Amino acid sequence: MEARLNFYGNEVATKFARYINSAGKVISDSTLPHATQELVKLRASQINGCGFCTDMHFKDASHAGEDPVRLNLVAAWREAKVFTDAERAALELTEQGTRIADAAGGVTDAAWADAAKHYDEDQLAALVTLIALINAYNRMNVIVQQPAGDYQPGQFG
Repeated sequence: MEARLNFYGNEVATKFARYINSAGKVISDSTLPHATQELVKLRASQINGCGFCTDMHFKDASHAGEDPVRLNLVAAWREAKVFTDAERAALELTEQGTRIADAAGGVTDAAWADAAKHYDEDQLAALVTLIALINAYNRMNVIVQQPAGDYQPGQFG
């Protein structure tokens, strides 16, 4: 399987990627826990059916020392006992923020309040922008049918 468009060989796509990756660095350098960031990226990617990002974030999180059991249970986080209350709040916000079109009112006040109990304002800003960013990456990869499975941890520096 080949992608419909080569993001790495197209000048417009490459230029856009530089900008969006700069935005991602702001988030990764924030005080939002790295483990939470990876769980959020993995869950949104699963929901959106982005094989490339699901592969990437599973491998990056594993490489960083995340427990494979937790990664395996991200899709079933509500029933799993391996996530903290803060991580659960982030995963709920991720699901609601990713499925905006499926919910008449968007993100609920309850989901926001739960996240706000666990994260300060800067962490909430990082969480919201991370959810938006991973959804953008997912959509780009799904649209061009970016193949999954070959990613190596740290491949993009």
